[in-house]
Amino acid sequence: MTVSFAAVLATAAAPAAADGSDGVALRLEAPATFVMYNADEGAKAANGDFQVPVAVVPGNTEPARNIKVVVDASGLEGVARVGKGNGGNCTGSGWVWTCEYGTLQNDGESTPPFTLHGVDGVRPGDSGTVTYTASADNAAPVTGITRMTVGGPTLHSPEEEERVTGVEPGKPARLTPRFANHSRFTAEQGVALRITAQGGLLVTSRPGNCYFNSTSTSAWCGFPAKAAAGTAYRVSSPLTYTAAPDELTGLLSYSWSSDPQRPAEHPVRGTGAPLTLTRTAGRGLTSGSTNVAVETTVQADYTPVAGTVRGRVGDTVSVRLGVRDLGPGRLSDDVGRFEVVPPEGTTVTSIPFTFEDTDGKWACDRPKKTGGAFVCDLDSGRFWPGDDGTTTVDFRFRVDRQVPGARGTIRTYGPYDRTPGNDIAVIPLEASPAPPYRSALRPAVLVPAVLVAVAAVAGVLLYRRRRRGPASS
Repeated sequence: MTVSFAAVLATAAAPAAADGSDGVALRLEAPATFVMYNADEGAKAANGDFQVPVAVVPGNTEPARNIKVVVDASGLEGVARVGKGNGGNCTGSGWVWTCEYGTLQNDGESTPPFTLHGVDGVRPGDSGTVTYTASADNAAPVTGITRMTVGGPTLHSPEEEERVTGVEPGKPARLTPRFANHSRFTAEQGVALRITAQGGLLVTSRPGNCYFNSTSTSAWCGFPAKAAAGTAYRVSSPLTYTAAPDELTGLLSYSWSSDPQRPAEHPVRGTGAPLTLTRTAGRGLTSGSTNVAVETTVQADYTPVAGTVRGRVGDTVSVRLGVRDLGPGRLSDDVGRFEVVPPEGTTVTSIPFTFEDTDGKWACDRPKKTGGAFVCDLDSGRFWPGDDGTTTVDFRFRVDRQVPGARGTIRTYGPYDRTPGNDIAVIPLEASPAPPYRSALRPAVLVPAVLVAVAAVAGVLLYRRRRRGPASS
């Protein structure tokens, strides 16, 4: 099938709608063009992202009942194959697939009708078409068409995650994205760079060939340069980004494409001098995307939450121990740990916790030898931080004996704690004598007393036998 690009664009871009007998109309919202896979991927390529969205045109008096979409992919023969996709409501075989969308009132529905598979021997720009028809019991059918193309070469960026430390909030930091074209094809349409910033990071560079979203957390840059096969490039000057106040970490990610189509969600164009590309070495450039982990100079200052073991000998008491995050940075997830060495004269009998409605006895790892530390991993899922940045758990101490001046310790460890002077606190023991009844029941007291009593009874019995003397005959 031969369809001009202008005809394809007009068909898919204009709302395709038709009125049914009950005033119900459907609209197709599939893209005018779709890149199926990169030419160098060949038969190894698989893409399940193509979908056919259908919406009900607002203003209808009734829902569109039993919507069905029939998708014909026969126009892809020679440039792609199709197979079963992730859409559980789609069935078919060969080139024709049917998807059941159900009944819709004023909203839309979308599903992938099939998975696209590549074929060997294609070149960038090879294309075909997919046609589709949506219908309902009470709405006239509407038809659309999408031009499906084979993309340019795969562009690779650094495989290993990059790490940047010491970024001071508010001050520009630099990023130099690079890529390699390891394929046998030239990127004839030029190349594009996509950057995404997370965790309070903002892209602050404004080159004239880059476009940005409204929050400066995403950027798209187009380059007319045709990257030849076997070459590698980097941007001519670094892009800059900043970290927001009180942010401990952030993440940048970037990728390159040989099909430079600017996303609609990047409407803000830069006003500075445009970026260009400069040749560089291609070693280590083997990934489809690259992450850059950013650590700022902000700290999360951990300090211990301590308490006193106070009770009489023989008592078992609870003491709440843990860690308090003094900030100024706040962690989205608990990381780090605290370690507890009990005071002499005590025994930790349990550290109870609840996880997913299951009660546990030991929230912390017990020491392997006497006098060692209980290790409490904040990332173990056994701890729940409070709204004030405090994470605590009850230690159950049995007071075994009085030890004047006995003190245990609690120490905190945090990956972003840069103030070690407040990481240790003491756990004093204040033990009172056991009450008299408890002292009498202790084995050290009770056993000798019992033995004395038994001896006394035996002595009395022996005395009585001797008083009676031998029986007369």
